[in-house]
Amino acid sequence: MDVATLIGLITGIALLLWAVLSKSPITAFVDYGSIAVVCGGAMAAALISFPLGNLLGVLKIIKNAFFAKPQNPTALIKDLVSYAEIARRDGILSLENVIADVKDPFVVNGIQMAVDGTDPDLIEQIMTGELDSVAARHEAGKALLDNIGKYAPAFGMIGTLIGLIIMLGNMDDPDAIGPGMAVALLTTLYGALMANLFALPMADKLGTRSTEELMLKEIVIKGVMAIQSGDNPRVVEQKLKSFLPNRVRKAFEAAEAA
Repeated sequence: MDVATLIGLITGIALLLWAVLSKSPITAFVDYGSIAVVCGGAMAAALISFPLGNLLGVLKIIKNAFFAKPQNPTALIKDLVSYAEIARRDGILSLENVIADVKDPFVVNGIQMAVDGTDPDLIEQIMTGELDSVAARHEAGKALLDNIGKYAPAFGMIGTLIGLIIMLGNMDDPDAIGPGMAVALLTTLYGALMANLFALPMADKLGTRSTEELMLKEIVIKGVMAIQSGDNPRVVEQKLKSFLPNRVRKAFEAAEAA
């Protein structure tokens, strides 16, 4: 569970409810027709923009923002360095016994190809191709939420225009103008909330998760290539640490020194 995503969503909803309930009953901010226009319109736009399969997978995409389990890059580097030490000491074929306990299939496939004597250029090509495939899949999921976030405010405005047209068509009843204007503006509010509290923040979180995962896979590729070429474990460690942010690298080096 990604605590930051959950806290951010709950905090945003709680603040909005507090702002509403401190001034007005919640029923004044509920209009099912406006909800239908914004949510239905945004989903319809997404259907037009993307294949049906992408939209059907939106719940899985959203789940990734809450339940993704990012891997610790320093732990990954330590594992790869230990594999380099084994390969240096006992030969690269000895890694075949080690990978039986490795859970990451990307690491397993890379080391297995190295153990099998696959050409280094081919190993890098295959692993880079898988990396590109993962990046494209992540980008498609993020693009779907970006699309919903882009169109939700537009449909909110469309709903407001519909409400204003209906209101202006009944100007003979002055008492209905105020409530009619309030209902018309609700769709703009719904569109802004759907975009800025849900769709766009979720898309940004998925983008962050994607960047983290792709960096880990780049570390694996670099590590496998270094192991395959027989680099000294210390050299392997230096190569892999270059991927870490400066703060994380300093903490990693401090932990090693201790």
